[in-house]
Amino acid sequence: MKLARKLTLALVAAIFVVMAAYAYVQTRHEVTLFDVDVQRSRWFGRGTAAAIEEIWQQGGEARAMELLETISSGNPAREMRWVWLDAPVGDPRRPDISDEDRRVLATGGSVTNVREMADGLRRFILVPMSIPGSRPAAVEYSENLEQQRLYLRTSHRRLVVATSAIALICGLIALWLGHWLVGRPVGLLRDKARKIAAGDFSGSLTLRQRDEIGELAAEIDAMSDRIREARDEVARETEARIRAVEQLRHADRLATAGQLASGVAHELGTPLNVIAARGKMIAAANAWTDAVRQNGRIITEQAERMSGIIRQLLDLSRQRRPKLGPADLRSIVSRTLDLVSSAATAARVNVIVDGARAPVQVEADQNQLEQALTNLVLNGIQAMPDGGRLTLSIDTAHARPPANVAGPAGQYVVLTVADEGIGIPPENLPHIFEPFFTTKAVADGTGLGLSVTQGIVAEHGGWIEVESEVGKGTRFRIFLRPAARPALQVAGSAS
Repeated sequence: MKLARKLTLALVAAIFVVMAAYAYVQTRHEVTLFDVDVQRSRWFGRGTAAAIEEIWQQGGEARAMELLETISSGNPAREMRWVWLDAPVGDPRRPDISDEDRRVLATGGSVTNVREMADGLRRFILVPMSIPGSRPAAVEYSENLEQQRLYLRTSHRRLVVATSAIALICGLIALWLGHWLVGRPVGLLRDKARKIAAGDFSGSLTLRQRDEIGELAAEIDAMSDRIREARDEVARETEARIRAVEQLRHADRLATAGQLASGVAHELGTPLNVIAARGKMIAAANAWTDAVRQNGRIITEQAERMSGIIRQLLDLSRQRRPKLGPADLRSIVSRTLDLVSSAATAARVNVIVDGARAPVQVEADQNQLEQALTNLVLNGIQAMPDGGRLTLSIDTAHARPPANVAGPAGQYVVLTVADEGIGIPPENLPHIFEPFFTTKAVADGTGLGLSVTQGIVAEHGGWIEVESEVGKGTRFRIFLRPAARPALQVAGSAS
């Protein structure tokens, strides 16, 4: 049963108990009034009997009877008559009383009884007469009680109606107040508890009650907020653990790849060198036909390509710290372009160098930085299958390293490699530096170039930023620490 209904039923029951107590007190009061009325009638009967006795003795029986009739006339509700106690059965003057009542009257006591008569309920009071020399007689005083009985019935009916009306009205008010002050807020508390149990911590209880239920609602809201914060914290910690586990797995895969690369290098390095050398001999021999020499060149190119893949795997897996020192970034760019010039010409890509004419000194391992730049330039060339322009620029900028790179904010040397190629889709940008991730065909790449490049730049204390738009090209910006000496000199432009 609902709490509001229980409170309502308890209140109605209390009202009935109170009204029953009131009805009992009222009934007792009416009984007391009835007893007082009976006593008053007895006194009246005794006074009347004394007066008649006096008149009987002075004026005789006829005078006494006349007085009695005078008193009784004019009020049918109250009648007085003379009765003979020794009158035979059937005599109108014989009173309708029991033998016990006759004995009481004979001893001088009065008798009171109530009987149902033709005109309704009547009360009879008999007072004995003491007239010397006369027959045993009494004065019978009777009074109609219908008005009193009607009053009692009306009074009882009013009590019942009043009790019912009060109980109904108070019950409805209590039911409404119970629903509004107890049932509704408790229902909201129940729904909130169910939502919390289901893992839904959204929303808050809007109870404006300044009572215990309102305080409970505020505590439940606070508890919900604390549970949500704890759940979010657990989710973050769980996600961090998952990332850590994935990083460990990834590191394990890289270690495995390094071991495989070392094995492949040892097992295939020499045969590939032999194949490349024989291919060069075939391509250089004048005794062969053009088709044979072309096949020799193809063999040489593919052998060198496989050797390059093996070197990339070795570079990825080899734990070799760079040998940092002052290096001229302009010279590194020039040597890199010399290496990739044939690939750029074949792809109809025009390479332009902007920025510094004078040497720009950075803290770098020249060989590793040249390898990183070569990977970026080749990626730019391959991103323009229909030809285009590849721009390399050298500049300085005040920058702050990202969170995963240690270092202060300050001046950095910025090497930019920008192409006009097909661009990188937004969904692929977060993954381009992951090992073995590639969108190229199997014959065009291994997915190791950008990963190796990022590793080299990170070992130099720098970082790489990428901007790309599909169909418009990609721009890589390498941030490097400048050498302490000599000072940076950046001016002019060249192409």
